[in-house]
Amino acid sequence: MTKIIVMTDIHITKKRNKIIGLDPMERFQNAYTSALRDHPDASLIILMGDLTHHGRPIQYQRLRDALHNCPIPVLPMLGNHDIREAFREVFTDAPADEAGFVQKIIDLPHHRLITIDTKDGPFGHHAGRLCAARMDWLRAALAGADGRIPLVFMHHPPFKTGIIGMDNINLENGDDVLDLLAQDPRVHLFCGHIHRTISGSSRGVAWTMFKSPCHQGVLDFLDPDSSLSVDEPGAYGVLLLTPDGVVAHSQDVGFTHEIQRDSGSATH
Repeated sequence: MTKIIVMTDIHITKKRNKIIGLDPMERFQNAYTSALRDHPDASLIILMGDLTHHGRPIQYQRLRDALHNCPIPVLPMLGNHDIREAFREVFTDAPADEAGFVQKIIDLPHHRLITIDTKDGPFGHHAGRLCAARMDWLRAALAGADGRIPLVFMHHPPFKTGIIGMDNINLENGDDVLDLLAQDPRVHLFCGHIHRTISGSSRGVAWTMFKSPCHQGVLDFLDPDSSLSVDEPGAYGVLLLTPDGVVAHSQDVGFTHEIQRDSGSATH
C-alpha cells in the first residue's frame, strides 16, 4: 500500500510569536519528527494549507528551513492565512498551474491525487472560493483520471460541519464543487481549516478532515466566533492507499505514551 502523510493548518509565525500560548513551529516539529520516525516508508507529505499565520516571507522561510533535507517529497498547498505571492517567492519550486494557482495532479497506479488552491481574495478574507478557471481545472483533472480513484485535497471544506463560526468562512461555492465531485462516486475529499478530526459525506461525496499540529478548533454549534481555539494534542493524518480505495488514520502527537499489551484480554 502507498502511504501518504497529511498535515494541515500549521500556522507558522515569526520566531517567539505564539498562538493561544502555543509555539506553532515547536508543535509542527513535534508532528513532523513523529511522522518521519514512525512512517519513513511514506511516499509523500501533503501540507494542506494555512502554512503560515500571516502569509509573510519570513514565516515561509522558517517553514522551508524546517523542511530542509526532508527525505520524503513535500507538496505544499495554500489556505486562507496564506498569501500566494509571498509563498511563491520562497517556495520557488512549488507546483502551479498556468494561471499561477498552487495546485497539482499526481498519478499513481490506482489513484489520482488532486491538490486545489482554494485561497480567495486579499489577506484577511477567510472564506474560500474556486473561480471559473479553477473549476475548469478541477473538472479536467477529474475527467482525466483514466480509471484511477480521485483523491481530492483542498483547504476549505465545501460543506457545513455544524460549527457555525467556521461554516461562515468555508468554500463559498461549495455546492457547485460537491456536485462536480459527486459525478465520480469513488472520489474521496480531504480538507483542513476547521482544526478538528471530522468525517462524513455531503451530496454523495465522502470526506475526511484532520486536526492541526498546533491549536485545535472547539466543538461549539452555537458561537459564531471563528477564532475559538483550544490547547489539545496536535495531530497529523496517515493515508493508506489500497487498490480499491483509501484508509485515513489520525495520529495525535505532543504527549508521552507507551505502548503496552493487555495480558488479561485477547482484544480491545
